[in-house]
Amino acid sequence: MPVDRDPDAISLVPAQREARSRPPEGPDPGTGAPVQARDPVLTYGKEDDDTPRPWSRHDRTMERTGVLAMTRRLPGLLRLAWSLAWEADRIGLVTMVGLRVLSGLVEAAGLLAVAGALTAVLSEGPTPQRLHDAIPALVLVVGAGVVRTAISLVTSLLQSRFGPRVDRVSIVRLLDLATRTSVMSFDDPRFVDDLDAAERGAASGRQLVDNAVNVFTSGVQMVAAGSVLGVLHPLLLPLLVLSILPDGWATARSARLAHASWLGRIRKIRRQFMLRNHMTDRDCSAEIRSFGLNRFLLDEYIALARENEAEQVRVARGQALYRLTGEVVSGLALGAVYVTLVLLLNAEIMPLAAAGTAVLAIRNGRGALSSALDSLNSAFENFLYFGEYRSWIAEAARRVPTPRGDMAPAEPAVVRVDAATYTYPHTDTPALRGVTVELRRGQVVAFVGANGSGKSTLAKILAGLYEPDEGTVSWDGVDLAQVDPDSVRARVGLIPQQYTQWPMSARLNIAVGNIDRLAADGPDSVIPAATATGAAEVIEKLPYGYDTSLARQYNSGHDLSGGQWQRIACARAVYRDAPFLIADEPSAALDARAEQALFDLIREQGRDRVVLLITHRLASVRTADRIYVLDEGLVVDNGTHAELMTRPGIYQELFNLQARQFVDLPDPAAPMP
Repeated sequence: MPVDRDPDAISLVPAQREARSRPPEGPDPGTGAPVQARDPVLTYGKEDDDTPRPWSRHDRTMERTGVLAMTRRLPGLLRLAWSLAWEADRIGLVTMVGLRVLSGLVEAAGLLAVAGALTAVLSEGPTPQRLHDAIPALVLVVGAGVVRTAISLVTSLLQSRFGPRVDRVSIVRLLDLATRTSVMSFDDPRFVDDLDAAERGAASGRQLVDNAVNVFTSGVQMVAAGSVLGVLHPLLLPLLVLSILPDGWATARSARLAHASWLGRIRKIRRQFMLRNHMTDRDCSAEIRSFGLNRFLLDEYIALARENEAEQVRVARGQALYRLTGEVVSGLALGAVYVTLVLLLNAEIMPLAAAGTAVLAIRNGRGALSSALDSLNSAFENFLYFGEYRSWIAEAARRVPTPRGDMAPAEPAVVRVDAATYTYPHTDTPALRGVTVELRRGQVVAFVGANGSGKSTLAKILAGLYEPDEGTVSWDGVDLAQVDPDSVRARVGLIPQQYTQWPMSARLNIAVGNIDRLAADGPDSVIPAATATGAAEVIEKLPYGYDTSLARQYNSGHDLSGGQWQRIACARAVYRDAPFLIADEPSAALDARAEQALFDLIREQGRDRVVLLITHRLASVRTADRIYVLDEGLVVDNGTHAELMTRPGIYQELFNLQARQFVDLPDPAAPMP
């Protein structure tokens, strides 16, 4: 059965290294541009084959993105921008819309005033008299210009308020859902890919609002110019509209091309980002130099960058062609407008003053149209990108655990899993297969087994982080599927296998285990937990004690070793003071003395709470009250250490292998003397 590999992983397979020095070979199949030949040892998984990409669901959307589709979507685009701006700044939005409409009325009045001034100047009579007659209209023209300038200044100030506020609203909504969504979602690579796209889309929100405001402003200007043209002669307005349609077509095609290109290369952009981060990350620096990975990683980054460059050039050429076509056809249509104007003058259907005003109105309308098309092009792209954000928001909201009225037992005496099965997303092999275990208060229960046997997955199910595909998890007979998920997690203290090094003070790095307790009991409440886990020994040596920043990215931050960090991670779980403690490989980075102290603490914690211990160091589980042995997602044995050592099996084999490292034991595989 083929393995469904991580599409973002770089895997090495035997191949000839001289391929690195090959010259560019042929056009890129996705861009048509020649690119550097790729090293065959670098493979990424299914996405680089001809199999469908996760992003292909957007292709149908892009196929419908033509001029008519853009026109149909424009009301939805404006509604979305309105809702974002309304949520960010209601008073500012209403004020700005009112001022924009007023500006359009003033502009129309100014154009009509120009017509009056031209009529007076071009009328019969002495020149001084004609200029005198034109003065009232000229005053109106100047006044209209001053008012429009003042309105434009005020509306620009109002518009500048929307961007930061829309950013805040969009990002806060994304972060809120990202931190409330089920942990299982982050095991789904498609969900994580969509989150990357959503973050890009969230940044499009403020641009979308700005674009929509500009489109609205240009629309008001076009209405003002069109109203004047309609008054001067009804035929001029439809001809002007026809002259702008080619530009609209070019705008839609450009937006479609850019968005489709972005969707097609989002994963390669993500790989570039990850490679760049690894190449500049402190944690990776030693390994890069020790293994001589500089050239390998740099070649890979350059290959991805060249593909990205070639694709961007291809898109730019296509957009230029669309713009050229649209401008040529639009120019011919505009010529028809001026020919019509000349014919109306020649037939004496329109006076010269009205024709002069029409030329100004056409110029203003075309200028507003050009601005509207530029803004609409950007708005439509941002609308599509923001669609990724909205799609992820809807999907993430669906994945947030449903609140339930019942609460989990406050002090569970028995925690039980019955016939639990769990399969990770997009994998064929279950991580757990019909597992049944039981944990009791006052006991220390241990899970042991080889890597990948399902220990950590089962622990996450017990902690309420995962929900089994089949089977039940119960506390004191209460099915956890029927209780509020937050009430389950509130009663669990977790020392995870991969703990977080929060960029905060040492005090807060412990207090994150129970922030509410810190607020209630005060800053010194973390000290007993730190003392019990040995973290106090580390913190007291820091320059500012518990107030020392552990954000090593900053000049004032202090760095800790892996073992020191692990003590702080253990202190978090102890500080939580939960009735159910889960320790998943809690001593992986600890020295022998600290490890022994930690396991003594875990046994002490087990006197009045449920304790689960997961570790590969089997000497530490000898005193556990019950040991469950897992293998390939199954519980293959259970009992006390003494019971398990009396019968052949995985536990006896693993224990003896480890014990042989410290004492001389007979090798059961050795021939008898």
